[in-house]
Amino acid sequence: MPDLLIELFCEEIPARMQRRAAQDLQKLVTDGLVEAGLTYASAAAFSTPRRLTLTLEGVLAASPTTVEERKGPKADAPDKAIEGFLRGAGVAREALETRDTPKGPVLFAKITKEGRPAAQIVAEVLEKTIRNFPWPKSMRWGAGTLRWVRPLHSILCILSDEAGTQVVPLSVDHITAGDHTQGHRFMAPDRFTVTGFDDYAAKLKRAFVVLDPAERADMIWHDATNQAFANGLEVVEDAALLAEVAGLVEWPVVLMGRIGDDFLDLPPEVLQTSMKEHQKFFSVRNPKTGRIERFVTVANRDTADNGATILAGNEKVLSARLADAKFFWDNDLRVAKAGMGDWLKALENVTFHNKLGTQAERIARVAALARELAPMVGADSDEAEEAARFAKADLSSEMVYEFPELQGLMGRYYLKAAGKSDAIAAAAEEHYAPLGPSDAVPTASVSVAVALADKLDQFTGMWAANELPTGSKDPYALRRAALSTIRLILENRLKLPLKNLLEISFSDRYEIAKLEVKRSVERVAHRYPTEKAELKKILEEELLKISSTVDTRKNGLSEFFHDRLKVYLRDQGIRHDVIDACIAMPGNDDLTLLVKRAKALSDVVGTEDGENLIQGFKRANNILTQAQEADGVEYSYGADAKFAETDEERALFKALDTAEAIITPAMKSEDFATAMSAMATLRAPIDAFFEAVQVNSDNPTVRRNRLNLLNRITQICLSVADLTRIEG
Repeated sequence: MPDLLIELFCEEIPARMQRRAAQDLQKLVTDGLVEAGLTYASAAAFSTPRRLTLTLEGVLAASPTTVEERKGPKADAPDKAIEGFLRGAGVAREALETRDTPKGPVLFAKITKEGRPAAQIVAEVLEKTIRNFPWPKSMRWGAGTLRWVRPLHSILCILSDEAGTQVVPLSVDHITAGDHTQGHRFMAPDRFTVTGFDDYAAKLKRAFVVLDPAERADMIWHDATNQAFANGLEVVEDAALLAEVAGLVEWPVVLMGRIGDDFLDLPPEVLQTSMKEHQKFFSVRNPKTGRIERFVTVANRDTADNGATILAGNEKVLSARLADAKFFWDNDLRVAKAGMGDWLKALENVTFHNKLGTQAERIARVAALARELAPMVGADSDEAEEAARFAKADLSSEMVYEFPELQGLMGRYYLKAAGKSDAIAAAAEEHYAPLGPSDAVPTASVSVAVALADKLDQFTGMWAANELPTGSKDPYALRRAALSTIRLILENRLKLPLKNLLEISFSDRYEIAKLEVKRSVERVAHRYPTEKAELKKILEEELLKISSTVDTRKNGLSEFFHDRLKVYLRDQGIRHDVIDACIAMPGNDDLTLLVKRAKALSDVVGTEDGENLIQGFKRANNILTQAQEADGVEYSYGADAKFAETDEERALFKALDTAEAIITPAMKSEDFATAMSAMATLRAPIDAFFEAVQVNSDNPTVRRNRLNLLNRITQICLSVADLTRIEG
C-alpha cells in the first residue's frame, strides 16, 4: 500500500493560524478519502511559517468495488415512478430484478460502483480541500480565483511505495502538483525533489528547515535556557510566546541580548509585557534580585557574525520601546505621589454603562459596599473603603492605557509609591481575581472585601439594567464573574448568606431609582402646581413598580448564582440531583454551608448503603403519600413502639431513636458528614422492616402506627437533605 505526502508551500502563514491549519488539512483530506472509500493506517500533519504538510501511511492503492442493493417501487407502479427510480439508481430497465414480498412484487436494483485509483481520488479531495480551506482570513492575488491565507506557490503531492513514486495529477489555478519543494528562503532557496516523507523531512533538515513545530519549540527553549544558565540567569516561562515564536521561524537561532541600564529599574512586569507584546522577546531574569536584565530573541537564520548585527538592531529597537515605557512610568509616578486625584477625576468622564453611570460613580458604589462587607470578612472598614476608592485609579494611567493587561498590577506599584498600606496596594491588583478557573483566589481580608464588592456591584447593576446573559451570549462575562464570586466565598470559607449580600447591593439600586423618579415628579410638579395630588399618586405607583422590579430581579440573580454553583460543583464530580436536594433545604443562600452539605450527601449517595437508603426512603415516602391522599389525614402525630408487632419493627424504632440522637445535634453544629453517616445506618433496619412488615395492616391502630413510623423515617431523612430530589 502506498504512502501519501502533501505539502502546500506559500508565503508566511501567521503563527496563530498554523496549528489549526495543520489540523484542518488533516481532517479535510482524511475525511474526504475515507468517504470515497480510501482508508489509511496513520496520519500526521506539520506546519512551518511557509508550508503545511500532511503524510498518510498505508493508503489503499484503489478504492474497493462496491455493490449496493436498492429497493424500488412495486412492479406494477406507474411508468413515471419506475423511470424516476431508474434515473436515481443509474441502471437500465433490464437490470432490475422483481421479487415477491409481503406487499407484492417489488423492483430491486443492484448498483455496482467500480473502484478508482488512489491518485484520482486524492486529486479530487485535495483540490476541494484547497479551494474550500477554512482560513480565518484569506486573500486573492494575480488573475486567479483561488483564495489562500498568503499567495500559494507550489503543491507537492506524491504517492510512494516499493515500486517508486507517483506524482498525483492535480492543477489548481495554474499551480500544477509535483514532487519538488524548496528549503529555507535565504539559506537554501534551491528546489529539490523528494521520494517520500522520510526523504522529504531529511532533505528539509539539510536545507535548514525544521518541519515539526514541537521540535522547533524544544530547540528554542533548550538553547535559551542554556544561554541563560551560563550567565547565572533564568528564562521567564511563557508557553504561549514559545508556541508563537516557534511559528515565526523555520530554522531557529537563539540570541541573548542586553537591556539598557536606564531601564533595569522598571517593574519587571512592564519589561516583560513590553518585550513580549512588541518584540516577541523572552524575558531573562536574575533569580537573586528578580529583575529582568536581558532578553532572548529568535532569529530565522545563521549569520557570519553569529547574530551580532541582528542583536544590535533588536537592542536599538528595544531601547526605543522601553524609553516610551520609562516615560509613562516616570509620569505616572509623579501623579501617584501627588495623591492620584487627577486620575480619579478623569474617571468621571469614563462611562461604565449608559444605564449605570460613569466609572467614578461605580467606584463610589463599590467603596460604600466594601465598607459594609468589611466586617463580614474580617477587614477594617475604613481600609476596605479606601482600597476600593483607589483600586481602579490606574485605569487613567499612561502605562495601563498602553498596556491594558497591566491594570491592577500597576495600581499596586502606584499605591505603594503614594504611601498607601500594603493591604490597600494589594487590593488594587487582587480585586480583579480570580479571572479564570486556574487563577488564585485572594485571601487577604481587604482584597476579599473589595473583590466581592466589585463583583456584586457588577451583578446587581447589570441585573437592574436588564443586561442579562442569554443562551450562549454573555457580553459582560457575568457567568465567569459568578463563578469567581463563588470561589471567593468558598475558598475563603466565608459565611456570607447570598440573600444578605444581594439585599445590601440591591438597596443602592432601589434608592437611586427612587431618587430619579422623585426628581422627575418634582420637576413636573413645579411646572404644574395644581396637579400635585395626581402627581403624588403617580409617584407612589412608580415606586411600587420599582420595588417590585428590584425584588423580581434580585430573586432572578439568586437563581443565577445557584445555577453557576451547580456548574462549579458538577466540575468537582457532584451530581446535579444531589445539588438540587441541598439547594431545596433552608439556608441555601449560605454557599459555604450549601457546598459542605452537598459534598457530605454526595459521599453517602455514592455508597451502596446510601443508594439503598434512598430507595427505602422513597418507598416509605410513596406509601405514606398515597395513604394520606386516600385517607384525607396527615400521619404525623408520632409513632409508638408499644404497638410494634415484629422484631424488625421494634429494631427500626430503636435505630431511628439512635440516628435522631446523632443527627439533631450534628445538624445544629453543621457537622453534615456525621449526620449523613448516621442517616446511612438506617439502611439495614428500613430494608428489614419492609421485608418483614405489611404497612397496611387489617388492624387500623397498627396501620396508623406504622404510617406514623414511615412519617418519622421521612422527617429524619428530610432534616438532612431533600431526598425526594435524588434520582434512581
